[in-house]
Amino acid sequence: MRLKLKTRQAHLHLALSLACAVPVCFSSCVKLPRHTSLTDGQTAPHISQADAARLININTASSEELEKLPGIGKALAARIVAFREQYGRFRRTEHLMMVRGISDRRFRAMRALITAE
Repeated sequence: MRLKLKTRQAHLHLALSLACAVPVCFSSCVKLPRHTSLTDGQTAPHISQADAARLININTASSEELEKLPGIGKALAARIVAFREQYGRFRRTEHLMMVRGISDRRFRAMRALITAE
């Protein structure tokens, strides 16, 4: 008798756990648009295809073009070009943070303006 009671309680516990877990699993699959965080706490919307033509390609840009990015001066632009010449093309824009002087915060400020093609 006791074994049946414990088995029944276990089955009820399992059923209750599944009843609670299933709605949580299906309700959390919502895709939200990506936003890029800027340095002052504001967000920039995801870049459309029309704006993608105006992005600066970090693999082909000259020092002068890189200086147009926020937080990039002459010395840092030259360091980016030297890094690219020494190690080759950037595969992803995030790899720009491997350059000395490009912090996570500085990268987030320019992420919406660059591409690595």
